[in-house]
Amino acid sequence: MQRKAVRRVLPGIAVLTALVAGMAGLTGCTGGGSGGGDTDSKSGDSSPAPAPAGKYRSLPSPCRSVDGKRLRAMLPAAPGLTEEDRERIYAGTADTSYDADRHVGCRWSAQTPEETRLLAVGFERVVSYDRTTMSDDDKARQVYVRSLTDARLPFPGPAATPGAPASPGAAPASSPPPAAPPASPPAAATGAPPASGSPAPGSGAPTPSPSPSELGSRVLEGLGAEAFIEDKLGPAGASAAQSRTVRVVFRTANVIVTVEYSVQPAVPGAVPSSTETQDKARQLAQALVERFSD
Repeated sequence: MQRKAVRRVLPGIAVLTALVAGMAGLTGCTGGGSGGGDTDSKSGDSSPAPAPAGKYRSLPSPCRSVDGKRLRAMLPAAPGLTEEDRERIYAGTADTSYDADRHVGCRWSAQTPEETRLLAVGFERVVSYDRTTMSDDDKARQVYVRSLTDARLPFPGPAATPGAPASPGAAPASSPPPAAPPASPPAAATGAPPASGSPAPGSGAPTPSPSPSELGSRVLEGLGAEAFIEDKLGPAGASAAQSRTVRVVFRTANVIVTVEYSVQPAVPGAVPSSTETQDKARQLAQALVERFSD
């Protein structure tokens, strides 16, 4: 009799267990809907995907970046040099670099009885250490803008603030009509000579006015993503000629390229041509742009 009672009780317990499991399952379904909402909320708060790495992962060899024909045109060697000396001049000297994938450069120099010419080419590959907030290209643009600011050139964009001094070669910004002339005329109007030793813009030479042949520093268009040229004329002295240094800086994707070209005449009073010096520097910069585009 006892065994029959146990057998009757056991099925009842099984049914009760099944009912409890079913209620738990219903409760689990309800909780699952709520849990799904929590999952969606968390996915919406996830960090944004990092920006892709910059286009360039390495840099070209700087001393091989300029072809021999261009080097000979920019850096004429003195007559009478041996072929070995010429090869040494045009081989260039690499800058010291502790990371050839990030920053490299090369320098050349040539001297003749008439002048000394110097050429330097530098490549900098910019990397953003946090691409969730800034891409490599955007970081490179920051570096470029810093160089543009150091050169005291206007940032491409809205017109400059009226009354601010305009940079040489820059497009004039719109400004209000000129004020009425002063009651007493300036010294120049009365025929008084200008103050001696007044330097011309962009140079330390004591000349009364800048030469019309000076091209000056300015922002360039059509050279890489963005570019500028800086033209500096050194001070003249009684026994030293004026040197001219032209620097072209341009950005292509996440790489900043700098070309610096200097001409130092040997004869006092000689002034290197702005047009010629700038043209040669710009032509080299354009050739480097095309090299990166290959």
